[in-house]
Amino acid sequence: MTVSYTLEVANARFGGFSRLLFRWKGSIYRLLYKDFLVFCGVYLFFSVFYRFLLTPRQQDLFERIALYCDQFTNTNFIPVLFVLGFYVTLAFNRWWGQYTSFPLPDNLMMVVSGNVHGADERGRLLRRTLMRYANLSSVLILRSISTRVHKRFPTLDHIVEAGFMTTHELKKFESLHSDFNKYWMPLTWFSNLASRAREEGRVRDDIALRLLMDEMNNYRARCSLLFHYDWISIPLVYTQVVTIAVYSFFAFCVIGRQFLDPEKGYKDHKLDMYVPVFTLLQFFFYAGWLKVGELIINPFGEDDDDFETNQLIDRNIQVSMLAVDDMYQNLAPIVKDKHWAQRHFSVPYTLSTAAETLTPAFKGSTFDMRMSAEDLEIHQPANTPGKKQYLPLKGSLGDGLDGLLQRGKGILRGMSLPSLTDFSSHPNEEDDTDEDDVNTTNHREQQKASITIEVEHN
Repeated sequence: MTVSYTLEVANARFGGFSRLLFRWKGSIYRLLYKDFLVFCGVYLFFSVFYRFLLTPRQQDLFERIALYCDQFTNTNFIPVLFVLGFYVTLAFNRWWGQYTSFPLPDNLMMVVSGNVHGADERGRLLRRTLMRYANLSSVLILRSISTRVHKRFPTLDHIVEAGFMTTHELKKFESLHSDFNKYWMPLTWFSNLASRAREEGRVRDDIALRLLMDEMNNYRARCSLLFHYDWISIPLVYTQVVTIAVYSFFAFCVIGRQFLDPEKGYKDHKLDMYVPVFTLLQFFFYAGWLKVGELIINPFGEDDDDFETNQLIDRNIQVSMLAVDDMYQNLAPIVKDKHWAQRHFSVPYTLSTAAETLTPAFKGSTFDMRMSAEDLEIHQPANTPGKKQYLPLKGSLGDGLDGLLQRGKGILRGMSLPSLTDFSSHPNEEDDTDEDDVNTTNHREQQKASITIEVEHN
């Protein structure tokens, strides 16, 4: 069963991830504890063997071997990090691809419910049979790749007993000889039955039939992709290289990381701690990483975090039959909604979420950008007669900002200025025109161009 902890990490808080460290089901402890105990036992054996069972001369030989092994474990002669990291990344991408390839009938059942018409028994039979064929195809492919599903349906008779297939369909299925997997056969029945529904007028036009066929082909493509994921694995040689690299590395660590006699003055052996804490942590990380790759390389097994294929089968057949049968043309009366007479309305909040209404809506990263008064000057080419102008504004808000601009101390907030329009001075205007006349002229031009500019200033 998939172990879900999404709710526990919904909010970032102190010690949020730390609480997950004490879980057992689906944990790395459950996956690794046997290997960890074996490593500790082998390390303890060599430690006792070196300390109590060897003669002084044999101890000298063991110490030289330990120093030699430690030389390789502390260098990059064995590229454990590189091969292991790349392998787990490859396995994770494969795991996610298999998850996204799982055949779900949701799109197909919506198309069948909306385009295969008829409230009579014949129409109902057509819709239910079409969706049963689609679910049968997914059961056949999952039975071929998932150990859980195969244990649930070990033979085709169990599939008949479950209601995915009739006895007549089983005879037709078995009568077609093929050396390959025949998971595609129910989808062929689906396409033939959809064509017959078109001939009977249950599917009213060719566009609807084409939509049915397209969704059926998308569904078939997902089933095919799952089959090929099961067929084509990560190359065996790479899996072998990674496994040998990790286990050979820790085989050298068993001897090379032994604590030697501090009195002999060996380099980096000035303390005898008996328990190799950091070596054990290194084993936990590297071997745990390898176990993660082993876990996700095939998510259709029976591990704690493998896909819940049987539960997905139950869900798919139930919702598909509900969509095409119980919910076919089963609509509530169409009435005016609650806000029918209100042009502007808001959806209520609960007390626990009311504070969110105080946060202004995001309107763009430059919406709150501040600009100085000089930046608002309209640029005129050097050979154009006239003088510098500021963009005219309406009402008392504009009058206040014009005075602010004249003093050169204003700050314009860009949050309500959607665009700047270049209003040029007329060449025949006199230079000593009063400021109010210029604003009046520009205001009329602004009204003619139907430009509405709202400015919020501090």
